[in-house]
Formats: sequence, structure tokens, C-alpha cells
Amino acid sequence: MKSGVGLLLLMAGGVGAVPAFAAEQCAQSALRDHPPAINIRIDNDMLGGAQQDQGYTNGAMFTLVSPNLQDYTDDPCLPRLARWMNRHLEHLHPGEFQQQNMIFSFGQALYTPTDNTRRDLIRDDRPYAAALIVNFGYNARNENHLRTTQLALGMIGPSAQGKQVQDAVHDALGDDKFLGWHNQLHDEPVFKLLHERMQRWPAEANSNGWGWDAISHWGGAIGNLATYANAGGEVRFGWKLPDDFGSSPMRPAGENTAPTRRGRAEGWSSHVFVTSDARWVVRDITLDGNTFRSSHSVDKRSFVGDIGFGVAVMRGKWKFALARYHRSREFDGQKETPVFGSFTISRTL
Repeated sequence: MKSGVGLLLLMAGGVGAVPAFAAEQCAQSALRDHPPAINIRIDNDMLGGAQQDQGYTNGAMFTLVSPNLQDYTDDPCLPRLARWMNRHLEHLHPGEFQQQNMIFSFGQALYTPTDNTRRDLIRDDRPYAAALIVNFGYNARNENHLRTTQLALGMIGPSAQGKQVQDAVHDALGDDKFLGWHNQLHDEPVFKLLHERMQRWPAEANSNGWGWDAISHWGGAIGNLATYANAGGEVRFGWKLPDDFGSSPMRPAGENTAPTRRGRAEGWSSHVFVTSDARWVVRDITLDGNTFRSSHSVDKRSFVGDIGFGVAVMRGKWKFALARYHRSREFDGQKETPVFGSFTISRTL
């Protein structure tokens, strides 16, 4: 399913608003040494093969990353609205750290069953679902340790426009439509509060030549969108490794969003990575169904694992990352193990 292309074009129109991060009072040294960045990410199952147009079929995310900040409530590198919001959310702030920043993102995720031709409710396959999410988060770093706290707010159901986006892109590409969207989950406001902690070994990976590093993570999330505990890691090897906490686009604080101690390397740099994550899932609305209304649901599995691999290439202000993920079955009776790919474009400003 190629729906991410359509949403990407819609979100790209917002790029012109990005300089709001660079408020007039923001110190030029902050913008020069640790500039703000834009990330555009597309997840799609077309990299999983001809039979993979199912499950988590598509996701798209547009993210703004602030410069490194002195604090979250008064730093002029943040827009006034962000500073006002942070004054009311001080309990989410990570405390005193050497480097810290914020992220703001907007995205959509689509989920479909395997059989696109059936109009009836497919009781033994996952529900049709679409989620539209706004996310903001706080990343804070001490040496080779990172904490990230993120709050996601949004809507699941017809108001998330999943059918419209998927149909429009399938029309443009000449692909068959999914005919059962009238069975999708009902409208429901959703939230998810996430917290993760990461550690990087070695603390000073080689930034001027060949090197490797490893990043461990553990944490969890709570909310009607998803509730789980998780742990995992990532290993990278390459030329001029970046000073961050992972290249997997699916990880919180991954892919060019963690605060750095130094800028990007000069010239070309690239690396490969392998990543994993294991989750104990208490709730997943896309499988368990609506919280307060009767809806389609399946018997989810309590333990789910992901393993992925990919490559990242950087030069100057640009970074590109391509990854492929294999996920264990998420519910009883799932016919195929999910496989999907992710492509990310990042640019510092």
C-alpha cells in the first residue's frame, strides 16, 4: 500500500513554517552548532513483498526538531506557543541535563486486513483502522545516556481520513481498493504517554573513520492508544558514526532527533544498523478495538517482537535512511508475519 506518498505531499506544504524554531532572539551559536531539523518518514509494507498489503500497511510522519535548548520554558529558540505549553507540562520535563531539545510531529497510520475484496466484517482478521496523531516530546542527554518523554494526542476512526487517503493513492497508482473500510473502528480520541531511557556504548564512537556502537533502550507507554513495556537495542557499523542514539526511524529519539554534542561530520558518512525491540502489550486499540464502544477486535498476543536492518547516508545538511522490519505475529490466527519498510529524509536548517 502506497498511501504515504499522498500524505507526504500534503505535509510537505507545512515546511515553510519551520523557521518558527529560529526565533529572532535565538542565539546564532545555538542555530549554528546544533541547528533545527526537519524529518519526513514514510513506512510502507510494499517492501514486504506482493502479499504484504495488510496489517500495519502504511504510516507517514512529519517531524520538527528544535535546536539544543537551555530550558523548555524560556528559551527563545522555541516558539512562544511551545514555551507556554511547556509551562503547563513541567511534570514531563526531564530535569537537569547537559543537552536537551524538543520534537513536534504530525502523522497518520493505516491498518487493514489481508483480503481487500471482502465487504463483510472479517472476524478472524485485524480491524480496519486509521489514526491521526500529533506528538510532542522532550529529549535530554547526559554523556552517553538519554531520556525521552513523548505525549501523543489524536483521533482514531473515520475522522482520521484513512479510507480517503488510501483510496486516492490507489486510484492514482491504478491499484485495487480495499472494500471493507465501512467496518473500521469508530471515532475515538486517543492518547499515549511514552517514556524511554537509552545508553550508548562506547560513549565516544569513532566520528572520523570506521567505527561501531551499540544503543540499548527500555521503557514503556500508557494510554488508550497503546499500553506496553518494552526493551531492545541497536548496533551500528560504518564511516563517521553520528553522535546520536540510533538510526532506526521507528525508535523514539531515533533518526536525527536526539540532542547532539557535536555537529554532523564533514563530507560523506554512512553506516548500516541492526535493531530489535520486544514488547509486553497490555493494550493496542488497533487490535483490541474501541475503548468505550462495541467494535471489531481480535485476540492479540501479549508478546510481540521486531527486528530490523537498514542503512543511513549523510552529507552536509542531508541524511537518508532506509530500513526493513520483520515483526512477530500480533494476534491469534494472523496469516502472515508482518514485514514493512521505512524511508526517512532529514535536513538541518
